[in-house]
Parts: sequence; structure tokens; C-alpha cells
Amino acid sequence: MPILRVYLDHNATTPLHPEVKKIIADSLDVFGNPSSMHSFGREARKLVEEARGKVAHFIGADPEEVFFVGSGTEANNTVLSMVPCSPNKCHCQTARHEIITSTIEHPCILESSKCIDNRGATVQYLPVDQYGKVKVDQLEKLITDKTGLVSVMTANNEIGTIQDIKTLAQIAHHSGALFHTDAVQAVGKMPINVKNLDVDFLTISAHKLYGPKGVGALYVKKGVRFCPLIRGGHQEKGRRAGTENTLGIIAFGKAVDMRTIEMPDEAKRLLKLKQILKQGLQKNISDISFNGHPEDCLPGTLNVSFGGVEGESILLYLDLEGIAVSTGSACASGSLDPSHVLLATGIPVERAHGSIRISSGRETTEKEILYTIEKMTQVVKKVRDISTAY
Repeated sequence: MPILRVYLDHNATTPLHPEVKKIIADSLDVFGNPSSMHSFGREARKLVEEARGKVAHFIGADPEEVFFVGSGTEANNTVLSMVPCSPNKCHCQTARHEIITSTIEHPCILESSKCIDNRGATVQYLPVDQYGKVKVDQLEKLITDKTGLVSVMTANNEIGTIQDIKTLAQIAHHSGALFHTDAVQAVGKMPINVKNLDVDFLTISAHKLYGPKGVGALYVKKGVRFCPLIRGGHQEKGRRAGTENTLGIIAFGKAVDMRTIEMPDEAKRLLKLKQILKQGLQKNISDISFNGHPEDCLPGTLNVSFGGVEGESILLYLDLEGIAVSTGSACASGSLDPSHVLLATGIPVERAHGSIRISSGRETTEKEILYTIEKMTQVVKKVRDISTAY
């Protein structure tokens, strides 16, 4: 079989949708500053607001509750940075200086938590079970009248486990705390409605749903106190200074349009492909296990552990066969440490080192999945043979 080019790293980023490419090309001449009052600025403003309406509708929000940012990471940093604000500098200050998050959050949440811990806030971490599910009873034990914010991701980027966000938000609100969810991996892959979830903040990133990099959005529930991270001009109604990325925002809106059309059928198809992949790997490779929740999981995400091999070796050999996978979060690429997500679920260090993440997307075919099963079987055998030879 000739070498195929197979992209199975959609949780890291997604290729631009063809319709998104088209609207970018069609919008290249829209160069006006959206804040300008002349016709060039008004043209840009109209398109930005149309995109805002599309993103808001997609998650069940009102347009005025959504503002655009440079990335999901920026949105997450914005929310967490509000907790340790000084009372004489920020109107949103309360006596609640504690944050609760989970042990399997994206690095931008965990690193921000470390930073604000050094600035006077107290951070506590929720443990997860063997499937990566947050232990709800532990939130009930940890939360106090000092807790200002609870932040738990909707779906994990490494193992795909989906959390019961509505229940967690209810617990937070019962104690008077605000609730934030990093929904970067969830929006565009599963239905999300902020009103049903009753969250106060929700993070989205365009490049995870076939839009461009460099643009994201933050939902802020109407009436919730807010303090901007980036200050300067009056853009985004004073919530995020800096001239808007007009072209990226327009493309973001089109990406959401296409997700509205394609997501329901695609989810079913990707789940079927995941089942084919899982069964094929189980049949052909010994000493293999799968990580994440067996049911409450993103349809296109499969995290696999192999005994007696290093995940990096598998990744590199598969790359030679034209197959792109990952060993975890793209934001942690280059680190020799095992996945903090897998370790949090109780997986031994050696097993965590021998894990890879396979994430499929809208263009993934059954032919590509069968090719991946064949090549991965060969690669794991090769790596194990090399290991035993030494």
C-alpha cells in the first residue's frame, strides 16, 4: 500500500474549512478599522457584528455576551486574572480569593493558576477518577464562602472525557461562586448551550473548529462582574482593547456556520470510525489499553497506551508513514514529562509515556483509519523488537 497522508491530530488544530478559505479570500479587501466612523470602518464593523451574532447563536448566548479575543489561552487567562484583583483598582473585587480547578486542565489554566497563587489567591485542585471525570463530591467538600471561581473544562483535550458541567456549575452557584468552563475542545464537536449549562464564562477557539488561528471568543453572562485583561482602547465595549482581527473574526463566523450544518452527522460518523480504530488496534496489538471515559467522550478522540514502548517513538515512526498523531497536548510539545492528564487518572508513569492521542475530523475517511491500524500494528511491533534487542 502506498504511503498516505493522514492527519489525525485535530485536537491540536484543524485545517481551514473550504468555505472559510473562500470567505477569507473574498474579505481580503475589507481593511477598515471597525472602530472608524467612515464607510470603510462601518463595513468592517458590520461584518464583525454579523460574526458575533453567529458565534453567540451557536452557543445559545446573546450577541452582547460574546467578545472576541486572540486565542482560547487569552480568554482563559482573562477569566482567572480577575480573582486576585486589588479592591482599589478593580470594581469586580470581592472577598472571595479562592479558585478551584481540576488536575487535568489545559496548561494555560494550570500555569495561570500557579501565577495567581503567587499573587495572593488560593488555588485548590479537584481530583479525577480513572476515566478523567471530576469527582463531584470533592467539589462539594472543597468549595467554601471564600471560593470566587470554579473552572473546569468541558471536554479534555488529551483523553476526550466530557464533564458534567451543569452539575458542577450548580454546586458553584449554590455557594455563591462564579463558574468558568474552557470549552475549546467541545464547541464544534458537540452541542453547547450556555443557558442550559448555566455557566458564567465559556471559552472558544476558532482554530479548533476549522477556522483560523489567532482568534477566539469569551462568553460572559449578562450581569456578571468583569475586569479586562488587556487594557487600552474601547474595542469590544471596553472588554478587550486592541483593534479587532477583522478577517479572522469573519472567518470564525463562517466556521461556526459550517459547524451548524455539519456537526450532527459528523459526530455520528467520527464515532463509527473511532469504534473501527479501537477494535482494529485491540485485535492486532497486545498489551494495549484505552484512556478516557468509554461513553462520555468526544466522538473523534481516542487515547491509547501501549506497554513496552515510548509514545514519541510511535509518533515519529508513524510520521514516516505519513500519519500525524500526538502524544498529548500540542501546547506541551517538547516536554519530556509524561502527560499530567494521564497521571491524574492514576496511570503509571511508564504507561503514560507509552501513550498517543488520535483525533480525527471532518475529512477523515475509513480508508485512512484502516491504513492507520495497519501501520500502527507494524510500528508498535518494530519499536518493541528494538527495545527487546537492547
